[in-house]
Amino acid sequence: MALPLITAAGVSYASNAAFGAAVAVGAVDNRRIRWVHHALYIVTSSLTTVALAASAIERRAAGLALLPAVGPLIVLPYAGGQLRRHAAVAGSAAPAYATALVLAWRSR
Repeated sequence: MALPLITAAGVSYASNAAFGAAVAVGAVDNRRIRWVHHALYIVTSSLTTVALAASAIERRAAGLALLPAVGPLIVLPYAGGQLRRHAAVAGSAAPAYATALVLAWRSR
């Protein structure tokens, strides 16, 4: 069960990052749909938590790779909407998701 959850968490993170980047460069105007970015954050955080739990139960190393993503996910709501700070905090989770995905798919 951990593999699809890690994959879903990674895809959710990538989707949220892509949406945030599109807003930052002006490709998407999110004034009326700001909730989409917030909903993607909640989904990403929830999937990451469940993936960590499933990995712990199944004793999969790929789940441990997600642990560094927890810090940025916790701090992100307090980082504010200032672009550089928000992007830096959010982007600091990317290596954890990438590593977890590689480990999960290699151990398949």
